[in-house]
Amino acid sequence: MSTAMNFSSKSFTPRPPDKGAFPLDHFGECSAFKERFMECLRRSGYESAACRQSAMAYLECRMDRRVAAGSGGGPPPRRGLQLMANEPLEKLGFKDLINEKPEEKPGKS
Repeated sequence: MSTAMNFSSKSFTPRPPDKGAFPLDHFGECSAFKERFMECLRRSGYESAACRQSAMAYLECRMDRRVAAGSGGGPPPRRGLQLMANEPLEKLGFKDLINEKPEEKPGKS
């Protein structure tokens, strides 16, 4: 049985999702923030609500950092691509934490 579909007639160009995917932090620019968040999770019995301040600091670090050209596994990223796209913290679920004292930024490790 043959089909009438011709798979070579159209090419599919994949595109990343709008949210939920971002480049890996190959150079560990935000690893101190990540470690602080992970330590908080361990201390709180993996209760993420107790670590929202650390999570917010980690996401802010990612939004503040740029990816170096060629740091990904595929084609080189556009110049100036961030580890995470800038998003208002309110849209990321941190509206209630914005007016609180921000977490102290850890030093470079």
